[in-house]
Amino acid sequence: MNTKAIKANGWKTQDVASYINSTGGIDPFSLIGKTWMLVGAGTGDDWNAMTASWGGLGFLWNKNVAMCFVRPSRHTFGYVENAERFTLSFFDEKHRAALNYFGSHSGRDADKAAAGGLTPIVFDDGTVSFAEARLALTCRKLYAQELTPESVIDHSIMGNYSNGDFHTMNVGEIEAVRTRS
Repeated sequence: MNTKAIKANGWKTQDVASYINSTGGIDPFSLIGKTWMLVGAGTGDDWNAMTASWGGLGFLWNKNVAMCFVRPSRHTFGYVENAERFTLSFFDEKHRAALNYFGSHSGRDADKAAAGGLTPIVFDDGTVSFAEARLALTCRKLYAQELTPESVIDHSIMGNYSNGDFHTMNVGEIEAVRTRS
C-alpha cells in the first residue's frame, strides 16, 4: 500500500569504523532514544517501516551490530521477519511529524510515505530507506528472539506489556552506514 521506492542517489556508503572516525562517534542513547528511527524492511515495490525508540548499537559475536525491537502486532513485523536485511533510518528534528505519523499509523491502512511526506528510496542491495534521512544503517539479520514474560527479571518493565504484546528482538550485523553525500 506504500509508495514505490525510487533508486537511491547521492548517498555515501562506508563501514562502521570509517563513519565513527569521520563523525567523532555515535551517541546511541540520543540517536535511538531521543531522535528515534524508522525500522524498515521489504523491497522497493513492497516495504513497510515503523517508528522505534527502543534499540541499541554494539559489538556482539565479533561483529558491529544494531538491535531493534518490533511487536508482532505491528504491520512491519512480517516485513522484518521475512527479510534477510532491515534498515534503521535516522532523521533531523524537522522530520519529527513524519516519525510521529509512522509510529501512529499502520501501513496496512495508509501510504505512510505519502502521508508522512517522506520519499522511499532503494539502495543497490535492495534495502529501503528514505531520501530525507540523514543516516541509514543496513543490517543483515543474525538473530531474532521473542521476548517472554518468564525471562523478565525486573518486573517494573511489565507495564510496557500490559496487553501481553511482547517484542521480538532482532540483532543485525551493520553491513553499511549510509549518509547523504
